[in-house]
Amino acid sequence: MVMEGLVLDFKAWLRNAFEIKSAKSVPLTPRQEEIVDRLAAKVVEWKMAVPAILFLESVKPLNYVGSQVLVFFAPIATSVFSGADYAELTGLLEHRGNLEVLLKRIELKEQEARPSRRQA
Repeated sequence: MVMEGLVLDFKAWLRNAFEIKSAKSVPLTPRQEEIVDRLAAKVVEWKMAVPAILFLESVKPLNYVGSQVLVFFAPIATSVFSGADYAELTGLLEHRGNLEVLLKRIELKEQEARPSRRQA
């Protein structure tokens, strides 16, 4: 009886062991919204929107690994964010869809910063 339970538990675990979570974003808290806005504004302020978008698009499939690498860069990144905000950002980027939220926010800030072009 006990062995059957262990086998069933193992089968259930194995069935979902390599499941890839959906690309839907997790709803952001107001604090997370503010952090994403601030990051996007800094990227645009430093005129790094295009390289940032290119980089983020290219590492999209590895976003969870990338969010873990962010922990390594914490000492450098805390020049832009407080420690608590940075921890919130790394947790936020663990979810696949939230990378897309950041990308769209950078694109939006870039469009807002670009002077409007008048058609002749």
